Amino acid sequence: MAMLGKRRPTRAPSGVSGLQGRQEHNRKPSAAEEQDILDVRGLAHDGRGVARTIQGKTVFIEGALPGERVKVAVHRTRKRFDEAHVRELLLASPERVAPPCPHFERCGGCDLQHLTLPAQRRHKQAVLEELLGRQGITPGVSPELLAGAGEDYRRRARLGVKVNADGGIHLGFRARHSHRLVDIDACTVLVPALEALLVPLHQLLAELEAPRQVGHLELLESDQGAVVVVRQLRDHPGDARRWQAFASVHGVHLARWLGREAAEFAWLTPAPALSCRVSGPDGSLTLGFAPGDFLQANAEVNDLMVRTALSWLAPLAAGERVLDLFAGVGNFSLPLAAAGARVTAVEGNPAMVARLGDNARANASGRGLEVEARQADLSGPAAVRDLLQDVAPAVVVLDPPREGAEAVSRALVEHPVARLLYISCDPATLARDAAHLVHGGYRIRRMAVADMFVHTSHLESMLLFEYHGSARQSQGGSSDG
Repeated sequence: MAMLGKRRPTRAPSGVSGLQGRQEHNRKPSAAEEQDILDVRGLAHDGRGVARTIQGKTVFIEGALPGERVKVAVHRTRKRFDEAHVRELLLASPERVAPPCPHFERCGGCDLQHLTLPAQRRHKQAVLEELLGRQGITPGVSPELLAGAGEDYRRRARLGVKVNADGGIHLGFRARHSHRLVDIDACTVLVPALEALLVPLHQLLAELEAPRQVGHLELLESDQGAVVVVRQLRDHPGDARRWQAFASVHGVHLARWLGREAAEFAWLTPAPALSCRVSGPDGSLTLGFAPGDFLQANAEVNDLMVRTALSWLAPLAAGERVLDLFAGVGNFSLPLAAAGARVTAVEGNPAMVARLGDNARANASGRGLEVEARQADLSGPAAVRDLLQDVAPAVVVLDPPREGAEAVSRALVEHPVARLLYISCDPATLARDAAHLVHGGYRIRRMAVADMFVHTSHLESMLLFEYHGSARQSQGGSSDG
């Protein structure tokens, strides 16, 4: 408990952080050992080192960095490549650092903590450019970087709960490439208010009469304080009272999803009106949300993305029509409306559509926001075509889930708009959709990589497109053509 909520002292870089074994620079390997010694030439999109065997076969190596020489053990053989992990680090990269998290070697959450922060971010910028290049797109502009703090940034997380056959309680994140849980008592990326709950939550789970009925826990930070949402398979009144006592002692809001299939949501403490803030052109805006609504995990980087969107799209003429697709609870819709646009915000989840409308009304005082909230299924091109014809927007903002927005992109080629801002949480699907747009007459004007999940290989990105006509060729060397 003495370390609860505090950072463990950072270890001096050792050159072997996150690895087992020793550096032995002077020992000459045997001929057999040389078959397992590889020089790492690059970093894959998922953060693994990339090397080639003497025979030319590609090997993806967990825990290895470019420029390193490593002895590896292959744990999976495939036809075109092998997957391996480091057995011994023979030559370390100067960009290798000691991971700040004590759980790094086991936890699957942060896979790049052994790489310096600047190098992580350069890697993410390079990934975006490479994936666009694979689609034949040369934007002619370099990705800007939107980055915040390296620790204490994550305001939402899901923790798994498992009870062993012997009754042992486990609370934590999944191990790499496994369903096994890694117990955690500290997390360098969680905001302090959530990290401080880890040890008390583990203690509470051990005191429950029916801990096996707990599936997982969701932790959220809001302007009203920390929120704990329990996924409970069956009701247990005694344990419900224990959860309520926990909430009272720790000053948190408590809710639960009860049931296996059609789970029902209910607050176990007085229901709060949860909200968070996001920047607008004339001050912050308040976004109400509920557990289960989409909320960006990194508030600081999300704010940078909103500010970037306002900057890239400026100036917006008074009353200019903007169509915001996959709008959520209004993360981009409200700031754009506050900048003077007339926004039609479309979201598939009816509950979030209702909250989006409530948020627009709550922030309208003194601003005169024009936001129309609509519900629509955006997975098919017909619905998107109808929206484009009905709204006739000059600007489209697109913030889809990981599967991207291929149907929307195809519809935007058939019914082009002057400007399109595409916000993506998956660079591969973004590159696929960008190819449709570029071949359909759009050109990339601005690019940015947002380091939403620091110390992981995951990246968010933003592309601003402008329509230049019906040219059916890939974007070439300059974006000004």
